[in-house]
Order: sequence, then C-alpha cells, then structure tokens
Amino acid sequence: MATSTRRTPAGRARTSIPQVSWRTPQPAPVVLVSGPEEICAERAIAGIREYLRAEDPSLEVTDLRADDYQAGTLLAVTSPSLFGEPRLVRITGVEKCSDAFLAEAVSYLAVPQDGATVVLRHTGASVRGKKLLDAVRAGQGGGIEIACPAVKRDSDRFDFAAGEFAAARKRIAPGALRTLVSAFADDLTELAAACQQLISDVPGDVTADVVERYYGGRVETSAFAVADTAIAGRYGDALVSLRHALASGADPVPLVAAIASKLRTMARVAGNREPASALAARLGLKDWQVDRARRDLTGWSDASLGMAIQAAARADAEVKGGSRDSIFALERLITVIATRAPYGSS
Repeated sequence: MATSTRRTPAGRARTSIPQVSWRTPQPAPVVLVSGPEEICAERAIAGIREYLRAEDPSLEVTDLRADDYQAGTLLAVTSPSLFGEPRLVRITGVEKCSDAFLAEAVSYLAVPQDGATVVLRHTGASVRGKKLLDAVRAGQGGGIEIACPAVKRDSDRFDFAAGEFAAARKRIAPGALRTLVSAFADDLTELAAACQQLISDVPGDVTADVVERYYGGRVETSAFAVADTAIAGRYGDALVSLRHALASGADPVPLVAAIASKLRTMARVAGNREPASALAARLGLKDWQVDRARRDLTGWSDASLGMAIQAAARADAEVKGGSRDSIFALERLITVIATRAPYGSS
C-alpha cells in the first residue's frame, strides 16, 4: 500500500490517502473505488469480497445505489447483527448520489461501524459527491482509495495485458502480446477476456502462433492491422484488410484514429538517434513502440510523412461528419499512405 499526495479536481487542496492497486485490493472500513475504467473497478470490488469471504464465510453482502437511496439504509446495513457477522456494503452511483445519501455517508465517516466494509464506487463522471470524496481522501473513516483511471493509449493497454499475464505468472512472448493488444485495441473488456482465456487454456508459454490460432481473424481486421499494412506500403493488402474490418462492423472513426496515432508516433521518432529506451522514456512511449516506429519509417521521407499526417487530419474531419461518404474518405486515406501519393491524386 502506498500513500500519494494528490490535488482535487479544482486543484485547490492537497489530500493524502493510502493508495491500493486494483489488482491487489484489500478491505478497509471505507474503500473508495474511483475512476472510469469499469473492468478494473469490478475486479477490485470482487477482490475485496473474496478477501473478506476467505476470512469469514458468513460475510453479509449488501448492494445499494447512491442515486436511489432511502434515508437510514446505510446505518441499518452496517450495524452489527445478532451474531456479529462481518458486513460488506457495495454502493454504486456515488457520482449521481442523492442529497440524503451524501449527508448520511459523510456522517458515517465520523463513526464507521466495527466489522463493516463500505465500498464507494465513483466513476468520476461528475463532481457530484465531491464533499464525500474529499472527506474520504482526507483520511476520515480510515479510508483507502483504489484508483481505476481510463485505459486509453496503446501503451496503457499493453501494460494492462502484460499485468494480466504477470499476475497469473504466465509467460507471453513480446510479439504475441503486441499482436493480442492490437487485436482488441477498441475494447478493454474483450482484451481482458482474451488474456484470461489464453491464461486458462494454454498449458505452456503463450507464443505469437498461439495468439494467431486463437484470434487470427480478429487480428486481421483490427484497426492497427489496417494501419500497419498501409504504412508498410502494401496497398492491396491494406485495402483487403480495410474491407474485412468494415465488413465485420468496424467504425471508420477509430480506424482513422489508429492510423493517425501511428503516424504521429513515427513523426516523433523520425530523425532521432537516441537509444530506444532513452527516447521512449522522454516521449512517454514503450521501447517496443520506438523500435516499431523506426521500422515503420523505412521508405518514408519527411515530405511523405508530413503529407500523410495532413491526409489523416483531413480524413478524421471527413469521417466525423465532414463528408457524406466516410468509407470513400477512409479508402482515399489508405491510398495516400500506401502509395505515398498526394491526397488529391486518388
């Protein structure tokens, strides 16, 4: 458990609270599970329940909604029963909490009940309940926090998947891990499920061949696979991959976003001779991302890369409503990138 100093969203006050990883949750009188990443929050809350039930199988579990709260309920469900069983109270929707819940929850922090663990789930979607969050983060009620920040960047998804295998003490080849992350770049829940399937089904190390056998069809139509073939100059393969992706229901917006992301990484790495580890640390990337970008830059010039980035920006605007035919805009972008042709020549 670590203690971190953080600012409130408004940046006015500093607060300190013990921080616990969602991968290794533990109970406390009050547990604040914060942040938008639902799969991580679910794991944390389930882990607390397993921890408490392992200590005492008679654990009583109660679920409440902070936005549909009946006055007096929190005290009723946390108070000791006749036989003194431990109690776990899971409260969702704190970001939408009612005034009645907010008042009673803040009061509860002053005198938390013995044997009770109260879990407060706040997604961060609004500032509603800020008074309660500030009180918990100030240490009232003996609280801890389990932060579940959004997993958005490719490097974040890579870390998430690597953590899944590390937690299970299962080895996966770096190339296999990159392929797996690329295959499920748009859905963290599906990525987590894929990791768990490989962990449970594969007896030995997870190799690239194993990932291809399990998820080959998904890999072929992922946004990053489309981007990779286009950037490599494989025009025919890029169009085939794009059509497969669109036929399987892929949205043009994330497809363009994936291409633009790879082009931006290439631009940041281009012309820099620093060692991969040093450059990755300075740019906030992973070593493998720098290595991959350097390989992708083969055959590209500053002029052609700049042209491709401009084309991606235009295509992004077109698929978000700037054009009546987003598929044509996406196909034209693929043509520009794969053939290194000016945008208007296709």
